[in-house]
Amino acid sequence: QVQLVESGGDLVQAGGSLRLSCAASGSTFRVRIMAWYRRAPGSQRDWVASINTDGDGTWYADSVKGRFTISRDNAKNILYLQMNSLKPEDTAVYYCNDRLRQLNWGQGTQVTVSS
Repeated sequence: QVQLVESGGDLVQAGGSLRLSCAASGSTFRVRIMAWYRRAPGSQRDWVASINTDGDGTWYADSVKGRFTISRDNAKNILYLQMNSLKPEDTAVYYCNDRLRQLNWGQGTQVTVSS
């Protein structure tokens, strides 16, 4: 079973930037459509962004469009999320997963944006 390990979360001020990483084990990362999700306090887990296997197709939730960029390095089995112009409402635990064939969830990485 593929294991997912998210990292890069931190406490930042509004307007700041962070880059999240998701390291995947195994040899199937390159054939998976991957995505980032987030769960804010007291809320359900929401989809944030997706990327196709080659990295040349990306999709974003309206709430992050123009501010976040998803990318991947298939040689290193790593998924990224560059987050710019962060807002307090971006505060959440961020997770990565296969968009179509859900894997076991990792522990996530906490992003806290102060106003």
